[in-house]
Amino acid sequence: MNTPERVVLGTDHAGFALKEAVKAHLIAKKIDIIDCGTFSDAEVDYPPIIRKAAEAVLEYGCPGIVFGGSGNGEAMVANKVHGIRCARCVSLWDAEMARRHNNAQMMSLAGRVTDGKLACEMADLFLVTPFDGGRHEKRLQQFPDVES
Repeated sequence: MNTPERVVLGTDHAGFALKEAVKAHLIAKKIDIIDCGTFSDAEVDYPPIIRKAAEAVLEYGCPGIVFGGSGNGEAMVANKVHGIRCARCVSLWDAEMARRHNNAQMMSLAGRVTDGKLACEMADLFLVTPFDGGRHEKRLQQFPDVES
């Protein structure tokens, strides 16, 4: 997989600084950014922002990265948007496997525990790692069977 031309970003206040670091990194790589907010570290509720980001991933057909304090709630909200697979990642291995085995379109990062350098490395890896398909495709096709 080549580096995508466009990436969606979204965050709450707790992930704002990390989003800005990753955003600057991606812009330096000439990647177009769709920034769904928030645009400061002022306290804000994340569900509407993350939903908007997940919907933008589907609309534009590009990957997305969301940020929060832990990244857990953000991943949960994104995964409520039908058709989205969002993985909370805390390591390079997580970022790679989210794509390679789960074909995740989105990654969620923890702004309160992940440093900017690692976040940029995870973003780079997530964005270029291809989906392996094969036995993993069969498993992904079963996802709708557990949605109710």
